[in-house]
Amino acid sequence: MAGERERRGVQIMVVPEGEGSRRTWQLSSRRARFLRMAAWVSGVGLVFVLASWGYLFSEAMDARELRVRVAELERDVARVEELNGRLVEMEEQYEQLRQMFMTGAGEDTPPQLWLPPTGGRAAAPVESAEEAALPTTWPLTERGFVTRSLLAGNAGEHSGLDVAVPTDSYVRAAGAGVVAEVREDPVYGHFLRVDHENGYVTLYAHANEILVSEGDAVLRGEVVALSGSTGQSTAPHLHFEILREGAPVDPLTLVTQP
Repeated sequence: MAGERERRGVQIMVVPEGEGSRRTWQLSSRRARFLRMAAWVSGVGLVFVLASWGYLFSEAMDARELRVRVAELERDVARVEELNGRLVEMEEQYEQLRQMFMTGAGEDTPPQLWLPPTGGRAAAPVESAEEAALPTTWPLTERGFVTRSLLAGNAGEHSGLDVAVPTDSYVRAAGAGVVAEVREDPVYGHFLRVDHENGYVTLYAHANEILVSEGDAVLRGEVVALSGSTGQSTAPHLHFEILREGAPVDPLTLVTQP
């Protein structure tokens, strides 16, 4: 019986719809097994191909995402390098400003700052009264940076010297004299005026704090105020004026920047 089943094989019949002759194919059992095996192999191969395509598609998407991420990282690196360049420039500018605000004297050189003791006034450097009253001393204990000079001529032009210094830098009298005025002004902010001999008057404006009072006698180099940015000012600085008989004098003709 088993041999008979094997000999029977498989018969395939095609019956067309409507008129037409039927078609019949007879397959031996061996061919039927071969076709079944071929169909099974083809199905497994198709599944393998689809799985491979799915894996390759996934890898391609991952690769695309990685390329996008690498491009973003490259842009970030470029931005970091740009920021680093800007930081280096800012550090160089800061160092330049720091050098500007440092005194010209070395570490072993006295700061040429004279402060009166609380118990009374010490003796100032020996010089005649006329020499001491002449406003020839730089009005700061540090070099600072001159941002604006005297602009004489038309009324309302700049009548003194602007020196950029940090807030609370020592402001000192350019010469011996008497404090004639201590006031607050919308333009000058906190300021003081010192009368000297020979018709000279000095003015110190935009102070953060005034350390003397009207009527006080001050010596050359005595600290009279702390610098600031009060009044009509955009940054900490000292506005320094020298007048003789009421007319502005270019301070750089009398005082020398350290």
